[in-house]
Amino acid sequence: MLGGPTPCYGSKKKAEGAFGYFQTHRVALRNREMEIGRWCSPASASAYFSSYSISPSLRHRLVEFVLHATSQLQCRPIIKYTALTFFVDRFLPSLCRKAPSLEEKDGGSWLLRPVRESNLQLFSLASIWISNKIHDRSPLSVKSLKALGDKLIIDQHFTTKDFVEAELVFMEVSGYDIGASNIAFNFLEDLLIQFSTLSKLGEHVSLDACIDILDLLYETEETSMLFTSPCLLASAVLIAAYVICVPKQCWEFPLIPWVKFVTNYSEEEIAKTVAAILVHVLKPEKEK
Repeated sequence: MLGGPTPCYGSKKKAEGAFGYFQTHRVALRNREMEIGRWCSPASASAYFSSYSISPSLRHRLVEFVLHATSQLQCRPIIKYTALTFFVDRFLPSLCRKAPSLEEKDGGSWLLRPVRESNLQLFSLASIWISNKIHDRSPLSVKSLKALGDKLIIDQHFTTKDFVEAELVFMEVSGYDIGASNIAFNFLEDLLIQFSTLSKLGEHVSLDACIDILDLLYETEETSMLFTSPCLLASAVLIAAYVICVPKQCWEFPLIPWVKFVTNYSEEEIAKTVAAILVHVLKPEKEK
């Protein structure tokens, strides 16, 4: 739990949460690098990496906060990844661009004067709330969201009115960009269903393993840039999960040609994205 005098986002907590599978099996996964071959070239992955202005350590804490909050709320994966898209991929970059003008704006929200980490945690809960309203017929109440905020946000106490204001500010900063159809998880789930229908090897590639890979890709801003091409990312995550989960002697299904056929991406684009994923997933925690 994140509450208490000292927030803990260490590897022990990850192993108990969404990062568990790969955090506890990274040594074994590292032994697969020789089998994976050319897909694990860091050079082929570097083309996808760029950066935002937010500090990496703060960004990492905020991502883990979202993952923990969605876990506490028992959100479905689509709600979690829509919230991450809204908050990490849209809100934070937009905030970095607009923050100076928003802070100086007359009548602007106190939540942006200044932008503290506790305020960003509040905005992240707002992203979950918005996502929940989009995907659930019985959305979360502001009271239940506030109760979670009281438990997880230790540096500041927010009222229900603050949560409502945070939602409005979130929408304004994001430019009201809350489209939820172009989410990597949607494409991934569809591809996995199709693959499982075509081949018995699909039984070895679990949705949980794919979800763990997606969560790990949000660990750094470089790898999270892969989410800007959600369909391509979904295709590559499926292949990465196949390489990791299916024994090498069973690699008989022509997965890359099939993915190329159903998505219209080139084999080169797919292989480069798989390389970026595997390089990160197989990298020891201390090297990140």
